[in-house]
Amino acid sequence: MRYDGPDRGRKLIAAAQKEGSFALYTSFAEKDLPTLTVQFEKKYGVKVNVWRAGSEKVLQRTLIEAAAKRHEVDAIHSSALEMETLHREKILQPVTSPYSTELIAGALRPHGEWVATYLSVRVQAYNTRLVKKEDLPKTFQDLLDPRWKGKLGIEANVPEWYSTVVLDMGEEKGIQFFRDLAGRNGISVRRGHSLLNNMVVAGEVPLALTVYQFMPEAARRKGATIAWFVLEPAVARMSGIGIARRAPHPNAALLFYDFMLSTEAQELLVSMEYAPTRANVPSPLAQQRFTLVDPAVALDQSDKWARSFEEVILKRGGP
Repeated sequence: MRYDGPDRGRKLIAAAQKEGSFALYTSFAEKDLPTLTVQFEKKYGVKVNVWRAGSEKVLQRTLIEAAAKRHEVDAIHSSALEMETLHREKILQPVTSPYSTELIAGALRPHGEWVATYLSVRVQAYNTRLVKKEDLPKTFQDLLDPRWKGKLGIEANVPEWYSTVVLDMGEEKGIQFFRDLAGRNGISVRRGHSLLNNMVVAGEVPLALTVYQFMPEAARRKGATIAWFVLEPAVARMSGIGIARRAPHPNAALLFYDFMLSTEAQELLVSMEYAPTRANVPSPLAQQRFTLVDPAVALDQSDKWARSFEEVILKRGGP
């Protein structure tokens, strides 16, 4: 998978078309996936056989099949922590793509076994009837103002977001900030990204600290009383693609890998409200400072940050 001669593209397309199809295991949103796969199939005449499930189930099926020496999957596209786990379990192979140099810093993982195709960026959202734009906090510290008492909400399972913000502030200072915030103003804890976003629309949570940018943006475009903004750093979780070490259709899988990093596919992702990883594709968060969640650190320290989040936010935050 490391050939990069001048005729790489032509040779790869021919080899992929000879294979004819490949198997993709993915957690990509069901409603958005056909936008990419149909375009790929139309362009190259190579069929994408998709098996879709939540990221944990994608990981579980891939590991079970590998342990049973059933080499059925060619490419895996899923969330960063699951992709990093597949790397550690030696399921993936190193890949060289001519597009890798055109990505934002951090998108290509140091081991080269998977690459980020898009970012899911957590931002802040507010109900535009209940909160005026001019009154929005400019920094996290502004949230300590008494005006936000009883108005803040957070998703119940965001230790990655919490740890990234805390470490950006400085660990001790960051943990103390969230202790103060939960103690002074309270943080309403809600289970589920869509639920939290909907509660902002309904006015039950005037300001949410952790929603994926595409959710309030989609609701706003449909006329809902919601808008989003960024308290820096915006925290970005990567999703990415890798190729199985024992892929039965490696060339077709590699062609799709390249396609996902191409300007064409990256612009399709932007049209569906995802933040691209290709540096030359305009992003909805181009002017914001964002921090990528490091999946290796997140895996190694997951217990520590889950405990801290529970103690500082979940037990003290409020209903």
